[in-house]
Amino acid sequence: MTTPIDGQRLWNTLMAMAEIGPTANGGSCRLALTPEDAAGRRLLLDWCETLGCTWRVDRVGNLFIRRAGKRDDLEPVATGSHLDTQPKGGRFDGILGVLAGLEVFRTLHEAGIVTERPLELVVWTNEEGSRFAPAMVASGTYAGAFTVDETLGRRDADGVTLGEALTACGFAGDLPVGEPRLDGYLELHIEQGPVLEDAREAIGVVTGVQGMRWFDVTFTGRSAHAGPTPMRLRHDALAAAARLIDRLQAHALADESGDTKVTCGCLEIAAASRNVIPGEVRLTVDLRHLAEAELDALQARFERELAAAGEAFGVAVSSEQLWASPVVAFDAECIAAVEGATRAQGVAHRRMMSGAGHDAVYVARVAPTAMIFVPCRDGISHNEAEYATPEHCALGAQVLCDALLARANRPA
Repeated sequence: MTTPIDGQRLWNTLMAMAEIGPTANGGSCRLALTPEDAAGRRLLLDWCETLGCTWRVDRVGNLFIRRAGKRDDLEPVATGSHLDTQPKGGRFDGILGVLAGLEVFRTLHEAGIVTERPLELVVWTNEEGSRFAPAMVASGTYAGAFTVDETLGRRDADGVTLGEALTACGFAGDLPVGEPRLDGYLELHIEQGPVLEDAREAIGVVTGVQGMRWFDVTFTGRSAHAGPTPMRLRHDALAAAARLIDRLQAHALADESGDTKVTCGCLEIAAASRNVIPGEVRLTVDLRHLAEAELDALQARFERELAAAGEAFGVAVSSEQLWASPVVAFDAECIAAVEGATRAQGVAHRRMMSGAGHDAVYVARVAPTAMIFVPCRDGISHNEAEYATPEHCALGAQVLCDALLARANRPA
């Protein structure tokens, strides 16, 4: 049975949060553990405290907001996402998941509903990874993928550690990392891709997340004058990088399934000058696939093409794997709860894998997990133009509410 959420209130809350760290073109900038991020957290806590919720912060800054249940001795059912953004991010990525959880709490409070199990609204620290690499580092620490010390020691571009930033913004907590243990976790998110919109479907029932691997690559050749140096005697690091990019792009485009994805997002030329042959180039490579074996094959292809590019242009190459996230399959019971709540709304939907990483990737290692997607306009995300309609936000929050109730009220 549906307990109706207030879609207009949810929308107003989303717009209020967007006023913290607004950007010139209608987006948001709240980098992790900056004053803007801390202000967003404090606003959320103000809203939750009026509902009688309590809260705790763990040692890496993850924020856990509890709504008591009839049996607080039972492990809680959780929802949430993140409030940090990209430098020129949108108003919905991560934020929708957090504020939809708040709307569920408000709805239950007004209706006088107390669930059997307690509920937790979680704000994960530094999901974006735009200030402290890698992405999802705090949820990964919660799940045991990283140690607390190495996470606290990660530095931003200015040399500030994550631990120092936590102290500076007032969110250095003492809750042991890994607590509380969760009975289940459901995360609502915009799709960040065009599939749902293109198919005119309102809800994605997310069954898992594709695998991802990040590499830092360096090409080391020899700088020389662009005029006197013959082409056949050059050691052009940028030409080698271009060869690698072209070959990887061609390989991915040849996959008619569309499941192979290759992205070279950063390119740095040391001491760049228009009339100097580049002597050193640094490049990032992001490999993704829905199947782990295919991701292995894609990595092997990348390594072969890297070696071949270096040999063709007479430059040295090196590669360091910065991060790897395996293919994740979500919990069947949590997926069923989301699918049941979606069918009750009578809307067009599909089961789908996520192409982007989310905190749910790590949480799934230690708790039953599933996700809910709603469409975003033109599939645009990590961009000030990111947009989801009020109707889709409300529908996603309604599915979340009903699925949370089903999970939290099931027999212990």
